[in-house]
Amino acid sequence: MSIVKINVLQVPVEQREVLEKRFASRAGSVENSDGFEWFELLRPVEGTDQYLVYTRWRSEADFQAWMEGPMKAAHQRGGDGSPQQKPAASGSTLWSFEVVQQAAPKAADSE
Repeated sequence: MSIVKINVLQVPVEQREVLEKRFASRAGSVENSDGFEWFELLRPVEGTDQYLVYTRWRSEADFQAWMEGPMKAAHQRGGDGSPQQKPAASGSTLWSFEVVQQAAPKAADSE
């Protein structure tokens, strides 16, 4: 089964728009990576300054290959190809999980 990586980013209120624009400018940069399955950027609604960057991968090896290749290069030059910029987040933590169960909506019966 797949693995999930959740990067927990502490983002001050004044940096939220900067963070979201940087992620938007990277659109497409992970989607073509071997083993990539899913991405979501989750904005906090209440009670926290933590954004969650959720990615799902076919395997740990696929995630590590992306970390050492395309992701590392993007962070060194900035997400949109410009020189590296000051981080929008004031801290981050990476959580790792294995998917042991999953469910999807059932298709509606057509009669």
